[in-house]
Amino acid sequence: MSSSVQRKRVRKSPEARRAEIVETAARVALTEGLECVTLRRIADELAVRPGLISHYFPSAEDLVGEAFSVASTGELDALLPADRPHGTPTQYLARYFALSAGDAYDDISRLWINARHLSRYRPVLRDRVAEQERASDDRLERLIREGVERGEFRTDDPRTTAIHILVVLDGLGAHANTDRSNRPEAVTRMAVTTAERELGLAYGALTEVTPLVEPVAAEAEPADPGEPAETVQPVDTVEPVQPVDTA
Repeated sequence: MSSSVQRKRVRKSPEARRAEIVETAARVALTEGLECVTLRRIADELAVRPGLISHYFPSAEDLVGEAFSVASTGELDALLPADRPHGTPTQYLARYFALSAGDAYDDISRLWINARHLSRYRPVLRDRVAEQERASDDRLERLIREGVERGEFRTDDPRTTAIHILVVLDGLGAHANTDRSNRPEAVTRMAVTTAERELGLAYGALTEVTPLVEPVAAEAEPADPGEPAETVQPVDTVEPVQPVDTA
């Protein structure tokens, strides 16, 4: 006597399904470009019918805009968290620049280049690009204001200073598709130099700073019950540097 087991098909909630669609579209946008975000392509990625995607996003333009917003917001949260309880403004700004430099940042730089180009003739995307630009301005401005309040930074206009810094970062990011192996160091650290100058910091203040650490929960089953419940680990993978010598 033979028997067969029929696999149950799990029906996802509308919220979970929509989030899955957007996350998949954001991944495609980051790795392949916004032009590749189509209803059929995302349906293929999720092994569902295109009609399911169009149920949540009747227009491909809406999905493209949402994909860009989710990808850029996720990157902003990774580079410069909204909540910063584990370090000083100087440490978080130094971390921001360290993570914004190098190959790891190239995907998001390419996405911004792609989005700004396509937004010339895609109104929905144009609005999303403007929203994300304001979000970046706001996030960096808040960090600078906090630094001013704590006496770490000096600037009379945190908003303008934030925009100034971001314009330089955007300019450097515009070369994400070109070979930068022969760049002079002065060009490589141009955004950091700009920030140090605009914030009244000494040269090296944002590179020769104690790296950030944050507490993390211990393993579910610690080897020794007497061990502390928390450990610390670096917030990012930036190589440690020596503190500034104030002697």
